[in-house]
Amino acid sequence: MKLVRVIDTERCMGCRSCVAACAVENHFTVGAPWNVMIESESGTFPNVSRTYVTMNCQHCEKPACKVACDHAGFKAISKNALGVVLIDYEKCTGCGYCAAVCPYGVPQINGEKLAPLYPDEKPTPYENIPLNDRHWTHRKKPKVAEKCTFCWHKLEKAVEAGKTNRIGKDREYTPACDLVCPVDARLFGDIDDQTSPVAQYIAKKKATQIKKSYGLSPQVYYVLEGGEQS
Repeated sequence: MKLVRVIDTERCMGCRSCVAACAVENHFTVGAPWNVMIESESGTFPNVSRTYVTMNCQHCEKPACKVACDHAGFKAISKNALGVVLIDYEKCTGCGYCAAVCPYGVPQINGEKLAPLYPDEKPTPYENIPLNDRHWTHRKKPKVAEKCTFCWHKLEKAVEAGKTNRIGKDREYTPACDLVCPVDARLFGDIDDQTSPVAQYIAKKKATQIKKSYGLSPQVYYVLEGGEQS
């Protein structure tokens, strides 16, 4: 089983629902977002168009971040059997090597202190959830690296329930960002299952990985205007 995401930039309208869903689902840290929207404009006025590309962790098969972390001796980054790349906050020292080597600019080193969402107001109920009541991927600490986990806290439930075949199909086993897109520009699932919607969509739309020349084999695919990128 190989879990992948496909993002169709030809359908995306830049509404940022996926960005908001990620923030709510994963206890957003100010200054260290897990999902960001990149906008670009092409053409000459008045014939112009905008393209929206969301960037989250690519969960590479050969993650440069893990290689750097291992080489430094910290071994805070792992890649599990489902292909999900995760950071252990207890081992992370915030050295920034992972951020330096990631060609996608994904890992974010958070601040000296985890800033409140609204500095001049009381903490929100969301922020007041005790760390021990959160999944370990949400027990964030200051001065550590953060990034998208493919909502591992949800995928893990599918593993524990013996329902990995329902990942990408049932809401409780699907990343939050992929659930909320109003124009169905995001799909998540098992690319090794050729009958899965995500595998068929990638084949039909000729979706591709970006920055393939780095040789990291990312597990996020994009439908791009103008075809394949290197």
